[in-house]
Amino acid sequence: MTNQRHFAQTELEQRIAELEMKSAFQENTIEELNQALVEQQFLLDKMQLQLRYVVGKLKDMQPSNVASQAEETPPPHY
Repeated sequence: MTNQRHFAQTELEQRIAELEMKSAFQENTIEELNQALVEQQFLLDKMQLQLRYVVGKLKDMQPSNVASQAEETPPPHY
């Protein structure tokens, strides 16, 4: 009976150790994913600011003095 108890205890200790390793790995993975998410959010915020700047510049541009293709009168030889 003692031998079986020892085997059961050893098996439980191995299972606990395996679970602890899995838990530590998952914690590390979650931390890495969180850091990647923070970096992605930073880049997204930066790109949104850049896009707002470009849109503002485009809105501030004066319209061109050149007529569009539809507004152009055909050349005299037509």
